[in-house]
Amino acid sequence: MCRMTRSTTSSLSPLTSVIRALCDARRNVVLADASPFADAIASEADAYAVQRAVASELRLFADAVPRHWKSGGPDREAAMAHAPLPDAGVWQSPARAGQWPLQHRAIEAEIALRLGRDVTASMAAALTPDTAHELIDAMTVSIELVDTRWRQPLEALPALLKLADMTVHGALVLGDWIPYERRDWSAQRCVARIGRGQAVERVGTHSLGDPAWLLPQWLRHVTQAYGTVPAGTVVTTGSWVGLLKAAARDLVEVEFDGVGRVSVQL
Repeated sequence: MCRMTRSTTSSLSPLTSVIRALCDARRNVVLADASPFADAIASEADAYAVQRAVASELRLFADAVPRHWKSGGPDREAAMAHAPLPDAGVWQSPARAGQWPLQHRAIEAEIALRLGRDVTASMAAALTPDTAHELIDAMTVSIELVDTRWRQPLEALPALLKLADMTVHGALVLGDWIPYERRDWSAQRCVARIGRGQAVERVGTHSLGDPAWLLPQWLRHVTQAYGTVPAGTVVTTGSWVGLLKAAARDLVEVEFDGVGRVSVQL
């Protein structure tokens, strides 16, 4: 068990305390108080170490290299943030969240990409955003349910605590795969519908201009942490609609023209 008292927490190193808190939250379906850990993580490397430790302790992945990931950033000048996605929270559309623990029910509409071949560390090191397209064999629409194991509101959490918590990932819904093709993403239309609310429509709003642009950074991260990335590994690449709010019992639907449609019943 990972449950901690204040006295046991104070005797642990800062990173170990964060790991224990997140393990306890996931294992016991409770929310952890982030306030004692505001300064516990000093770097992105520390946050990624917490990700790996939590995944290892709770056995979140069936494979040695996690098969589903999220990656993204606010623009091309920023470092991309990455996280492996627990196997149990990856669902095929049409999906039902059922009793899956969700605190926030925030929604992102995304394009997911699938590798068509194994990628070694040396291959990843040589990649450019242009040559990375050659590695992709398929794409699909995805919905990410954004959530956190921390008790505090998402907007109040320090960035490194979000990164440590699998970049506040809740679950991922994937649509049907279609062959990958390079396209004019600046003209790509995306529509998200949540419950009875008004549809949110966006055109060409991906933060990087091209979802595949992040592949070199993502693959270097994964190969450095886990080794060769196998064919069939999936990465979802960032929201086209920002962060939308949903509620329990809402039906969430996302459609990208020419790519597909996915849905999840909350």
